[in-house]
Amino acid sequence: MKTLFIGGVKSGKSRLAEEYLLRHKPPHADKPYYLATTEFLDEEMHERIRIHQQRRLDKFITLEEPIKLHATLMQCQDPVLVECVSMWLNNMLYHQIPEADILQELEAVLSLPVDLVLVHNEVGLGIIPDNKLARQFIDLSGKAAQLMGQHCDKVFFCSAGLMLAMK
Repeated sequence: MKTLFIGGVKSGKSRLAEEYLLRHKPPHADKPYYLATTEFLDEEMHERIRIHQQRRLDKFITLEEPIKLHATLMQCQDPVLVECVSMWLNNMLYHQIPEADILQELEAVLSLPVDLVLVHNEVGLGIIPDNKLARQFIDLSGKAAQLMGQHCDKVFFCSAGLMLAMK
């Protein structure tokens, strides 16, 4: 089963996705995997990551991989929480991976026979940015969200710490 949690920054989507996975993990899964995709770029980002790490404590088996999502997931047993697809997209753009390759890898991830819970930022509800890179990210993020929405069995929109079932 594939499940997507999508919402704005600080909407509660990460916490809700973690709680959802812990409640719905199969009986054979002792600890689910937590695939963290964020690269440590500055102190503020390091602090955000530290807060996430404290919240999950020892409830997950944590793996950190900012680029090779598909290859890493192929080595995991299900279920796996991917936190977050948006940061993975950001990393891929930062490392100048072509959009077609990014979407192809995401499609391969969604085709894996692994139970996944995906977390993704909804960035398409605001204004169109004034710089090319930000527009490229928003466009790619929207395409990725549509792809995940099509492939996922369940989709939850998150806002104000609440989740609304979309699918």
